[in-house]
Amino acid sequence: MSQFTKQIRRNERRRNRSKKTSMYHALYPRLVVYRSNNHIEAQIINDFERKTLVSGSSMDKEIQDKIKKKVNKTEVSRLVGENLAKKAKEKKISQVIFDRNGYPYHGRIKAFADGVRDGGLKI
Repeated sequence: MSQFTKQIRRNERRRNRSKKTSMYHALYPRLVVYRSNNHIEAQIINDFERKTLVSGSSMDKEIQDKIKKKVNKTEVSRLVGENLAKKAKEKKISQVIFDRNGYPYHGRIKAFADGVRDGGLKI
């Protein structure tokens, strides 16, 4: 087995382990985050109805002017989290279950979660 295949399996195990407790929660929707090399995206999902309630991204037109002023991707992630929390508050969502999608909880993922908390959502 090659080193790359081992890494893929390890990442899949981590991803599934983080989803085990977050999917199909009876009371709260799930906040899923996706991180690429350049952008960060997130959705608040109702798993029972299989619908996306709110979504936010670093590619959204409404926050592009604020993103251009930021120095690094960690600050952009925090801004996206605050923007997503604002949208969720408008839809009367106050608490979510955080699904980090297998990413380690540090750096941009942690900054995103802190931004969501600062925006007023409970994680």
